[in-house]
Amino acid sequence: MQFKRYRDILIVLLALAVPFWFLRASMRDPKQASAPDKIIVQIASPVQHAAAMLARGVSNIWGDYIYLVDVKEDNASLLSQNARLKERVRRLETLEEENRRLRRLLDMKANARTDAVSAQVIGKSTNDFFRVARVTLDKDARNVGPNLPVLSADGVVGTTIKGAGDTVDVRLVVDAGASVDAVVQRTGARAFVRGSGDDKKYTCKVEYVQRTDEVEVGDLLVTSGVGRSFPKNIRIGIVTQVIKRDFGIYQEVVAAPAVDFSRLEEVIILTSAQPDEPRASKDAPPGAPKK
Repeated sequence: MQFKRYRDILIVLLALAVPFWFLRASMRDPKQASAPDKIIVQIASPVQHAAAMLARGVSNIWGDYIYLVDVKEDNASLLSQNARLKERVRRLETLEEENRRLRRLLDMKANARTDAVSAQVIGKSTNDFFRVARVTLDKDARNVGPNLPVLSADGVVGTTIKGAGDTVDVRLVVDAGASVDAVVQRTGARAFVRGSGDDKKYTCKVEYVQRTDEVEVGDLLVTSGVGRSFPKNIRIGIVTQVIKRDFGIYQEVVAAPAVDFSRLEEVIILTSAQPDEPRASKDAPPGAPKK
C-alpha cells in the first residue's frame, strides 16, 4: 500500500514536471540550451507537430461542419423562397391571363350593338364533355329569355335555354340541338354549323357547304350575322376535316369549336337582337333552315 502511494505521488510529480521541462526547454535560446534541453526539444518536436496537426485537423473538420450546417440552412431558406416566388409568379400569370380574358370580354360587350349582361359559369352537366352549362348573371335574369346568343372572349358559346332568378342554362354550340349560320372567313363560303353531340369530344358538323366551295383544314368559321341573332364575324370554330365526294351537292366538313369549354369561366349574353342585321338570309344555302 505504501509503494502504491509513492507510485501515485511520483506519477503526479512527473505529470507536472514533464510539461514544465518541455516548456522550459522550448523557451530557451538554442545557443544557451544545455544537452538535456536539446534532447527534450528533439523529443518534444514530433509530439508538438503531431498535436498541432491534430488540432488543425479537428479545427478544419469543425469549421467544415459549421459551414455545411450553414449551407444546409441557406439552401433550405432559398428553396422555400424559390417555392414562394414560383407560386407568386403562377398567381400573377393566372391573374394576368384572367385580366386579358376579361378585357377582351368587356371590349366585346362594349362593341356589341345590343344590350348585354355578363355572367360567370357556375355549373356543368356531369358528362366530361358537357353540352349544357349553368351561369349566374350580374343582375336578375328577367330580361334573359330563351335562344339568346351567348359569347365568350374566344367566340360563340351557344344560346340560352331558360332562366330562373339570376341563373341561366346555356346550350353549347357543340350540343346536337345547337345551330349557327356561318361563313368561311378566308373564302366567304356560306355554311351552317350544328353541334355533333359527340359524348367523347367537342366537335361540330359544318353543313350545306357546296361541293364547289373552297374550304380547307384550318379555315376559320365565323358568324354571318344573318337572322338578327349572333353578331357578325364572331369566331365559331376551326375546320378539322374536309371530305369531298365525287357526287352530291355538299361537302362533308367537321370543325372544332373556338371556345375551350373545359376552361370556360365568363360569358356575356346578348339580350336583344342586332338592329342593323337582316332578319333572314336571302342567299342561304339550299336546304338550310331559316332563322
